[in-house]
Amino acid sequence: MSLGWKFFLTYVAVAAIALLVMSISTAFVAPETFSDHMQYMQGSGMMMGQGARGQQIEVLDDELDASFREAVNSALLRAGIAAILAAGVVSWIVTQRIMRPLRTIADASQKIAEGHYEQRITHTSRDELGEMVDSFNRMAASLAGTESMRQQLIGDVSHELKTPLASIKGYMEGLQDGVIPATPETYQLVHREADRLQRLVRDLQELSRAEASAVPLTMRPCPPAGLVNTVTARLQPQFAEKDVTLTVDLSANLPPVRADEDRIEQVLTNLLGNALQYTPEHGAVTVSARMAADAVEFAVHDTGIGLEPDDLTHIFQRFYRVDKSRSRASGGSGIGLTIARHIVEAHEGAIWAESPGLEQGSTFYFTLPTT
Repeated sequence: MSLGWKFFLTYVAVAAIALLVMSISTAFVAPETFSDHMQYMQGSGMMMGQGARGQQIEVLDDELDASFREAVNSALLRAGIAAILAAGVVSWIVTQRIMRPLRTIADASQKIAEGHYEQRITHTSRDELGEMVDSFNRMAASLAGTESMRQQLIGDVSHELKTPLASIKGYMEGLQDGVIPATPETYQLVHREADRLQRLVRDLQELSRAEASAVPLTMRPCPPAGLVNTVTARLQPQFAEKDVTLTVDLSANLPPVRADEDRIEQVLTNLLGNALQYTPEHGAVTVSARMAADAVEFAVHDTGIGLEPDDLTHIFQRFYRVDKSRSRASGGSGIGLTIARHIVEAHEGAIWAESPGLEQGSTFYFTLPTT
């Protein structure tokens, strides 16, 4: 039952109680008071002479009228007091039932503000107050999830930064102690680790801007074929070096998409780079684009290591790695797909992955609305 109906029935109950109290008071108090006055008047009349009967009747009428008014007023006064008391009791009960969950929410909100995100409120009502409590619990769960992700991000970033820093420190200590020779190869290794560190910091800055929706977008009509061909031409030498076949399959007469050309090329580069990285030699990668409702659907299919069902639900999370056996150096920063997801969503598109299973390849899809 909704809260509005509860208030309505409460007011009806108060009115009914007041009416009942007034009726009872009028039925029992007024006759008794009136009877007392009548007996008094009869006693007074018997002591008077018969000659003054006409005058006595007139006086009696006035007295009856006054007595009736006094009796009714007395009954109404008592009924009014009783009705006010009854209404006060009912209103207090209803107010307590409403204010109790509100006070509980206020207390829980204060605890959440102090950092205790585990706060939850239990309830049994199914009215608007119950819906408010449910909304509060969802908000608390969302804040707890955000805090957990923040702590996980700090741990992940610390772990990612620790590896190249430890390598650089190890090389420098080895050079200082003379254990490692000061050769161009050694300096190249140190430079490579520093480059890894710089690349990770750059990716983290890009992720921070993407998650804060602070990535500037220059939207304009872009032909899908142009986007795909630009990226595949740039990456073709890397595919040839690893002996992985790169194929382009574009539907004819695709309409332009409204997009930031550089950012979408960044998404395609990331997806193709991952496909190349996780596809063994002599494998194949296919880039395709076709119409899907009011959007163009891009797809990058590979014959690589594939994905498990659990991977499909976490693949776009920060620092998530499908192949846990890969080193951090060869596995990338682990946030490229997260950045790609934010870019596509900023274009009002969607991105997802599909795979029949391990060692059976995978396909990454994303859509962009047409102009």
